Amino acid sequence: MHPAGAVSLSSAARRPGSGRARGAPTAAIDEDVRGAVERTLAEIMAERVEQVAAVDCRFARDVGERVARFTGSGGKRMRAQFVWWAMRACGGGTAEANAALRIAAALELIQTCALVHDDVMDGSPRRRGGPSFHAQLESQYAASAATSPQGSPFAASAAILAGDLALVWADDVLTDTEFPSGARSRVLHIWRAMRTEMIAGQYLDLHGQMTGSASAALAIRTVTLKTALYSVERPLAIGAALAGSDARTARALSAAGRCAGIAFQLRDDLEGVFGDSLQTGKPSGDDVRAGKPTFLVTVARARAEARGDLRSLSVLDGALGDPGLSHDGLERVREVLTGTGARSAVEDKIERMTARSTRHLRAAALGGFAGQALNRLLTSVASTVPRPPAPKAWSARRPGPYGLWEESPSPDGVIGGADR
Repeated sequence: MHPAGAVSLSSAARRPGSGRARGAPTAAIDEDVRGAVERTLAEIMAERVEQVAAVDCRFARDVGERVARFTGSGGKRMRAQFVWWAMRACGGGTAEANAALRIAAALELIQTCALVHDDVMDGSPRRRGGPSFHAQLESQYAASAATSPQGSPFAASAAILAGDLALVWADDVLTDTEFPSGARSRVLHIWRAMRTEMIAGQYLDLHGQMTGSASAALAIRTVTLKTALYSVERPLAIGAALAGSDARTARALSAAGRCAGIAFQLRDDLEGVFGDSLQTGKPSGDDVRAGKPTFLVTVARARAEARGDLRSLSVLDGALGDPGLSHDGLERVREVLTGTGARSAVEDKIERMTARSTRHLRAAALGGFAGQALNRLLTSVASTVPRPPAPKAWSARRPGPYGLWEESPSPDGVIGGADR
């Protein structure tokens, strides 16, 4: 059983650790990293869907195929590109290429797990320009599932299982991957740390919402664990470990990744309040309605308290955690975030973190086109400068994996914008 639009696998592609990337010229992958990752991902997803269909057709249809579609149809493959270009910049080549692409695909599954669970915990109805995972299930079973003001308990519970399935699949992909000699233990050490850090960051995020924490230091700690590590630093470290990088280079890459990752999340926080929902793919103001004590909010509160600005504090207290916050209410929050100087302060911090990332990357002394590609990627995820849409390889939309339509990637695969 294959979902509509899935590729048909040859017997070679069904063997663990195999795939069309094996033996592919590394230079060809360099020209279109995103495309190579998506081809690898499509093959892996088709294989996994076939396996769950053998377990139960309903489970495959409602959960397995939906996980495959979600994973295959969105995002800029940011983490995947960090793995690839770190591997290439640290001297990796043909021997490491297949493992790098499979690890990249596994990271996309980790991202699916994180987003599906995050949307359940935040009650977010939309993701990537469409209904979130649990919202799709709620709609599908609206006639039979009991509902509450928070939505369908069935849909939320099923989405948690779907996120768990994505995490299991990610681990399965690594287990089935053939690594160059000595690389498996290095990569798995980082992989295991990354999974725990991501969950710890998610817990701190929930804890901050529950307690109403106003600590800027805790907000940065949450950002580091929840996003900076697994989105940038750990993918870079995995790529370096796969290539057998020396310790000095690995440390410099990790430092560059952490700074860029923090800047990336701070920018995402800004876009979550001030951005266009058509560009971000989710409703503007979701973090405010969920009551998240982001760094942006904690800075605004601290500045208002220092000035004795009771009006601004009243606006923040009334809006944070209000799921029914109106557009006018969100506008008042935006005025406070701008008027207290919090928005400007966060933008300044993003620029400082971006500059630090560049300095750390320079210390890694990675030359050549791969080092340049890494520099562009790190700048892209952290930059606050508005960017025009990336050029397309062709003008029409293309059929993506599992029958979904998506925009074509840019020819060089360099990302732009948030990867959500």
